[in-house]
Amino acid sequence: MSLPAEFHEIAKRVNNWGRWGEADELGTLNLITDAVVREAVATVRTGRRIPLALPLRQDGVQSGLIPGRVNPLHTMVQINQEIFGPGTVATSDDAVTMGLQAATHWDALPHVSHSGKIYNGRPADTITAHGGARFSSIAAVAHLVSRGVLLDVARARGVDRLPGDHAVTPEDLAAAEEFGGVRVRAGDIVLVRTGQMRLALDGDRDAYGYPSPGLSVRTPEWFHARDVAAVANDTLTFEIFPPEIADLWLPVHALHLVEMGLLQGQNWNLEALSTACAEEGRYAFLLTATPEPFAGATGAPVAPAAIL
Repeated sequence: MSLPAEFHEIAKRVNNWGRWGEADELGTLNLITDAVVREAVATVRTGRRIPLALPLRQDGVQSGLIPGRVNPLHTMVQINQEIFGPGTVATSDDAVTMGLQAATHWDALPHVSHSGKIYNGRPADTITAHGGARFSSIAAVAHLVSRGVLLDVARARGVDRLPGDHAVTPEDLAAAEEFGGVRVRAGDIVLVRTGQMRLALDGDRDAYGYPSPGLSVRTPEWFHARDVAAVANDTLTFEIFPPEIADLWLPVHALHLVEMGLLQGQNWNLEALSTACAEEGRYAFLLTATPEPFAGATGAPVAPAAIL
């Protein structure tokens, strides 16, 4: 089934192909300039640090809903082993098998394709079984630090968690801006809180995954108009799931990653940050969120931190 005309109309309005040159692999991360980072550093007042990552553990948030995306399997390969002989210093080493998008992560731009294309109009078949993504892999994101803005949609609506059928709209984002007394600007990393993470933290990973609130297909135009550098939220699927338009699966992924070149993140734990921002009465902060540089990967784990 081909994508509907409505999708292609939005795609034309948000498309960034060629905006930063034909060779570009970073997309909207180009909006994070030195000046943006200097302004981000200036948001730090108390030095309060809030971790935003889930633990990497075998009983993580993956329930089998997404095929092949396995929770981390941690194995000890050495335990107090005296590798240089008896009486020498002993070492313990670990190994792990996991889906790179298993827990808190960034999706790289080639994570999805549509109509045979990935970001900047490159062919989708440049992603291969042995080499992975030739262009715009997560390893291209060598550093990711900017001003973070929490749009606490759930708190702005006066609830702990949005219902599973709630599509977060541009109106919701604007209301969360007003609630937080903050204005999203060019180069920002926007964190959208739905409260869905509460289900995962309570151990109900099935309910966490489905049904899930998430971003509406209408929101990419809002992020495009604000020149946002990256977006992350506290859900498994990022966008509303099941989709708001029947049989149109992952349209926000396609609009963000393919058309806009907008990095997006999932499974971010925004609960402590929500509390901290409410306590301090401010919703902008320094955010550090550099992904692990897996060559050729279409996503990678990240351990972000907000510094207030």
